Amino acid sequence: MKIEKDCRYAETHEWVRVEGDLATAGITDYAQSQLSDVVYVELPDVGDAFDKGEVFAIVESVKTAADCYMPIGGEITEINEELSGSPEIVNEAAFGKGWFIQFTLSDLSELDDLMTPEEYQHHVAKEEGGG
Repeated sequence: MKIEKDCRYAETHEWVRVEGDLATAGITDYAQSQLSDVVYVELPDVGDAFDKGEVFAIVESVKTAADCYMPIGGEITEINEELSGSPEIVNEAAFGKGWFIQFTLSDLSELDDLMTPEEYQHHVAKEEGGG
């Protein structure tokens, strides 16, 4: 399982990478592996604003559908248009080409509530029963 060192993580398996006042978010490598083959990603519109914890996207796989929650609040500035025609990119590169949204931050301090890479690794191990 891949965990990026420059990201922060939500308990619901979304990642966020902040660069200046812009953030990029998607689902983690662990999340995509649990979903299996991603067949559809429903993304928000540019200009939509979400609070931390609100559903901003839906991912459908051959196994199930899952809501994606905003790791921190903000306004959508860009969506990954490639995912509409090639949702499998999420399985291939969850932290790279498989990103979901870019957004401006409404409150940078919300980042402090998210897990570090080390904390996220421990969180996943607990979910898998590895304590």
